[in-house]
Amino acid sequence: METLDFNGKEILLWRRKLLLKGGRFVDLDWLLDIEGGLNWSSLQQIRIDPSRALRMQKSLNYLADVWEEHLENQIPLQYLVRRCPWRDFELEVSPAVLIPRQETELLVDLALEKFDCRFTGCWADLGTGSGALGIALARSLPRATGHVVDCSKEALKLAEKNLNMLVPQGKVTLHLGNWWEPLRPWWGSIGLVVANPPYIPASVMAELEPIVRDHEPHIALCGGVDGLFACREIIRDAFAAISRGGWLILEHHHDQSDAVLKLLTQSGFTEVAFKNDLAGIKRFALGQRP
Repeated sequence: METLDFNGKEILLWRRKLLLKGGRFVDLDWLLDIEGGLNWSSLQQIRIDPSRALRMQKSLNYLADVWEEHLENQIPLQYLVRRCPWRDFELEVSPAVLIPRQETELLVDLALEKFDCRFTGCWADLGTGSGALGIALARSLPRATGHVVDCSKEALKLAEKNLNMLVPQGKVTLHLGNWWEPLRPWWGSIGLVVANPPYIPASVMAELEPIVRDHEPHIALCGGVDGLFACREIIRDAFAAISRGGWLILEHHHDQSDAVLKLLTQSGFTEVAFKNDLAGIKRFALGQRP
């Protein structure tokens, strides 16, 4: 069995050796943290005192193998370790689902600006993938009833696993199907809807970095010719599905804000507005059914 005890000098030399092979230091440090158990604070401490002894969660040989596979095959580290920290919890992920991005956390914050823990109505997460948005809402709105929807059996199975692990007592129902269709029995009673649909234009797909283009599911990335196919489908039926006073909150591509806001307005939504992502780019659209 490989030893898990190391001193700071060993780890720093190992880290330098792997970075010479390629890759970003932030990604290697992420691997050291998530899989190795060496967080940023500990890394800083061994830089100050390389003689400091540490016990890792995984061996350096194992971590090196993961890193080299990441470099050689351009596979996201999250898929290789099957885990992804997001907000205040950790999700299991696989190539069946999109890797949750940090900016999508803001979509949850926008929802919680409209509804707090006293909300007892019904919410929905359309295109749940790993279940990230649904889990965040279920944890923050414990008195509400939730519905998560995905058209992929594999994604829904993973979302169910994550929900059972992270919100075992949550009042959440999973539905296999396309956007609103499985929720027809609840149309007119859903007070909050969030969605991070596929929105990358087909012409841009080939320009994506190989680590994204060649490994993350295209069904969760590509939004058709102009990137708005899924947004149009969601907004088309939203007015009928959402209750009076309810909110629809969408994530979209960096250059789609005007188009999505127009779709919301044309569909009868009021209080239509955009919100920026962490980089100050218009990334979210929201509207209320009057």
